[in-house]
Amino acid sequence: MSDSKDINIYMDRLGSLAKNASRELSLASEAQKNKALHSIGKKIDSKRHAILKENIKDLEEAKKKDIGDALVDRLELNEARIDSMISGLEVVSELPDPVGEVTDLDATPSGIRVSKMRVPLGVVGIIYESRPNVTADAAALCLKSGNSCILRGGSEAILSNKIIWDCLQEGLEESGLSKDIIQLVETTDREAVKTLLHMDKWVDVIIPRGGKGLVKLISEESRVPVIKHLDGICHVYVDEDALLNKAVDIVLNAKTYRFGICGAMETLLLHRNIATDILPQLLERYESEGVELRGCEETVKVINVKKANDEDWATEYLAPVLSIKIVKDLAEAIGHINTYGSNHTDSIVTENNEKVQSFFNQVDSSSVMHNLPTCWADGFEYGLGAEVGISTDKIHARGPVGLEGLTSQKFIVKGNSELRGS
Repeated sequence: MSDSKDINIYMDRLGSLAKNASRELSLASEAQKNKALHSIGKKIDSKRHAILKENIKDLEEAKKKDIGDALVDRLELNEARIDSMISGLEVVSELPDPVGEVTDLDATPSGIRVSKMRVPLGVVGIIYESRPNVTADAAALCLKSGNSCILRGGSEAILSNKIIWDCLQEGLEESGLSKDIIQLVETTDREAVKTLLHMDKWVDVIIPRGGKGLVKLISEESRVPVIKHLDGICHVYVDEDALLNKAVDIVLNAKTYRFGICGAMETLLLHRNIATDILPQLLERYESEGVELRGCEETVKVINVKKANDEDWATEYLAPVLSIKIVKDLAEAIGHINTYGSNHTDSIVTENNEKVQSFFNQVDSSSVMHNLPTCWADGFEYGLGAEVGISTDKIHARGPVGLEGLTSQKFIVKGNSELRGS
């Protein structure tokens, strides 16, 4: 399917089917949606060996194309990641259904009563790279929140995505819901992405999941509202009032849990008063994990590492590389974060509660943490079920986007023949 006219016809058909299915889904009960989620989980479980087989084919092809270690890590499926997909479906099924939730009716001076009702967004377009688990995770959240979805994964994961999508379709049909609720763009032609971004007739919101280049392109090209984050330049600041053994474990986990996730720490900030005590320990631990360290002028006087430059402070490595900067106090740490950070996730390690509150108040990120590694920035770990993405914007949704982030609200106004006068 290389002709742009053919792709436009194909995508228009997907959009029409998804829009019609979204109206059907908006009438589905919570029990029906949960039944579908359980059925999908069973289908994935029964086909796990076939899924792994298709994933191996994707991995082999990806390595031939040398797509980079971070994307290969995101692409790979194993038994544990399939288990995680299934448990994610179960968790979403157990979450309260936000659709139809009504706030208390408040009486106004005129006598009319005003409240708000949660409603689905409609049709959600999700564009993502690698990460075939997103096919199940995103579909689950869209389904439970009453939204149909159009999924467009990367070409590197096409076989993995297709077989997971087969499970989604079979689970929907088995539960009595239309398989059109979850659409997968089966062509790898990039023209399909451009077309999806212009489908404001059918699609209500676009959620990109991938590298900065992909998200930037989508943000600039889309005629449809976009829920997004561009970078995950996450920081951990270790304060002079931190317990050093605790701090060492936190900053090691923040970087090495998984290098390729957007919540991985990219810059470590150390208070000057504890830097010489903690840096030798960190050098040994990071070297054992294969992490390259780049330090500020003060850092390289304490440990023998490459000197960092301004570009390092503004870089999301998604790789075993870490920048380290020594700061004189909390204010300098906050200033650095607000200058170079991406408003994603930042953490402070300290036993001083006043400093914690200052950090929480002054760091302008979608998640701020205390005595935790930044890799905890995840919708599942926040109790949202599997997340559909993370937003660093301030409109509509911010932080990990779960069920509530996939809904909007409409006003519900009741009265008893009150008439509006002049």
